[in-house]
Amino acid sequence: MKTIFRSLLVLGASTALVCGSDKQPDILLIMPDQMRGDCLSALKHPVVRTPTLDRLAAEGTLFSRAYTTCPSCIPARYSLLTGQFPSTSGVVGFKGKPITSPTLPELLVKAGYTTALIGRNMHQVPADAHYGFEEEVKGSTYVNDDDYDHFLMKEAPDSGGIRAVMNRIGVTPNGWEASPWPLKEELHPTVWTVGQARKFLKNTSSDKPVFVATSFFSPHPPLFPPKRLFDYYLKQNLPPAAHGDWVKWDALTTKGDKTGHRVLLEGETLRKTQAGYFGLTEFLDEQIAPLIADFEARSEKAGRPWLIVFTTDHGEMLGDNGFYRKCEPYEGSANIPFIVAGSRDFKLKPGLVSTNPVCLEDVMPTCLEVAGAKAPRGIDGLSVIPTCRGEAQWPRPILHFEHADCYSKAQAFQALTDGRYKYIWRPLDGSENLFDLKADPHEEHDLTLVKDAKNQVEVWRKRMIAKLANRPEGFSDGTKLIAGRPYPPLQQRASK
Repeated sequence: MKTIFRSLLVLGASTALVCGSDKQPDILLIMPDQMRGDCLSALKHPVVRTPTLDRLAAEGTLFSRAYTTCPSCIPARYSLLTGQFPSTSGVVGFKGKPITSPTLPELLVKAGYTTALIGRNMHQVPADAHYGFEEEVKGSTYVNDDDYDHFLMKEAPDSGGIRAVMNRIGVTPNGWEASPWPLKEELHPTVWTVGQARKFLKNTSSDKPVFVATSFFSPHPPLFPPKRLFDYYLKQNLPPAAHGDWVKWDALTTKGDKTGHRVLLEGETLRKTQAGYFGLTEFLDEQIAPLIADFEARSEKAGRPWLIVFTTDHGEMLGDNGFYRKCEPYEGSANIPFIVAGSRDFKLKPGLVSTNPVCLEDVMPTCLEVAGAKAPRGIDGLSVIPTCRGEAQWPRPILHFEHADCYSKAQAFQALTDGRYKYIWRPLDGSENLFDLKADPHEEHDLTLVKDAKNQVEVWRKRMIAKLANRPEGFSDGTKLIAGRPYPPLQQRASK
């Protein structure tokens, strides 16, 4: 484990704590990678079992309409660390740039916290920067020579390392291929990550509050859950992939396109993909239970309040409407799990389910508020603590999210949602979608194809025209949307 010190910017005085204790709370951020927002049994998923997360949601608030504002790992994690929308930072697609604004862990260090990142890195530029995490133990499923790789080579030298394990069972870091984990369960990267986080909590003094980001690669591919869970899900009546009336199904093949993004997943291939993904999701839920118990017990023993935030960077299309992977505005990719729970000191109302359109940018102000730290100027996120207490109306009625060109120009999008309706505009050709998420949660019926919804489509189009009016790409002149404009992943200048 490396200990890192970073000089920090002075950004103003602390504010009062929002809990009844005179001590700052410990904060645990649990962050899987590529986890769909609907993969919670608390939301009545037809097969996925997540009892640990269900209990966490019962203690706090589950935000069922949480979104990533740029659904791929680099821009999403940039937003998490800075509290800035993509249109503010200029990171509007899958390409990084150095972070110059203060990050959440930097601000928490300034507020007196010990900060740690355990597991998957934050995928930023430069890769060896620490972004305010004083201690780091890194592990992934695709990097040779990180802490997890050293562990695996020591404990299973005959395995050849994680890449050799993947090659042997035929899974890849981005593919839909799935197979059982071939080694002992205790060697799985999910188990290792939890073990390292628990070790950090055990070995770190409780004299100072801690902010621990426990970051997983699961359920992101490679899809290799333990055999018991892979076999369990293969035996279940798995849900069909969404089959929208707006999709050009004849253009799709079972082999997929060159990027592995558009594909017709069906039959046994889809079943194995789902079994791998759902198995990894349940395994993560299973493994974080002792981590949460250790965290709460440690805080209570020290007389500290505690707060737990569970979220992810983006979701996974999983075959819905002919898509796989991420970078899309549709629910599988853009809707994310977001749960906030805390000790009694915070007076959070238990068991709330909120449909407010919250996002990753809201993690920073939420954590800073409970830490008694002042949020810096220029952030877009909002604290969700008042909502978790049932106190106030959500001040952001409509959320904007986007993604620039990535695997193809056709993939780029601009989107708006109020938690009930979602409007999507494609900058390449000006095509549109409008979905009623309450009546049509799988986005199978496009209202732009319905004659009686013409006025409703026009309302949402005007909102998008206004939203994009000052964008540097020239998407709107204030009266109409303009397709065909270049849309690079980094804006030449930031706008709001």
